[in-house]
Amino acid sequence: MEIEMVKCECCGLKEECTPDYISSVKSKFDGKWLCGLCSEAVRDEVLRRPGVEDAVRAHMSFCGKMKSNNPAVRVADGMRQMLRRRSRDESSNPRRYARSNSTSQVGGKSSYTMC
Repeated sequence: MEIEMVKCECCGLKEECTPDYISSVKSKFDGKWLCGLCSEAVRDEVLRRPGVEDAVRAHMSFCGKMKSNNPAVRVADGMRQMLRRRSRDESSNPRRYARSNSTSQVGGKSSYTMC
């Protein structure tokens, strides 16, 4: 199996991936390779602004404004931003995450599900 090193065009994080996976990701994000965290941030941004191209541009701008040259720090900051947004979304829509009436397979405890 062929593996290639690819660099996220937003945060600079490097990953080893197959050429098929690289092509798949690029096809979803206007020809740009995005790491998993940046792709989630862009998907989240698409909910706020129309079009993938604008969402990719907005996230790339955000990553470009980060002061640190360390990709790990930028990834952590991106995660923090995404969690803050989701936290705001959850507080404005409390039924989005609700307890299910079913029990889990382990220990009989209730689980959380998306509504």
